[in-house]
Amino acid sequence: MNVMNDVEKQVEFRLVNDDDLPPLIIKRDEHSNNPIVIINGQYIIWLSLMRNCIPGITSSLHEKLNDMCDSHLLQQLAFEQYEDE
Repeated sequence: MNVMNDVEKQVEFRLVNDDDLPPLIIKRDEHSNNPIVIINGQYIIWLSLMRNCIPGITSSLHEKLNDMCDSHLLQQLAFEQYEDE
């Protein structure tokens, strides 16, 4: 049983206006480990132009995260097998 799958994950959205931050940030909440998405209003024109493109990123992001996690897990498995020899 995986504890992480039993905990409902909620995404928090924050709106900021900060010249020093990029248009979008995804980070983790340090207390709950849930994702926080920060949308920077300083880039309202660019965000407006990309409002249909940005959501489409999620399928590519999902694929890249799966590739990264699979690679990591395969490395860990190979390391465990190497240690057992």
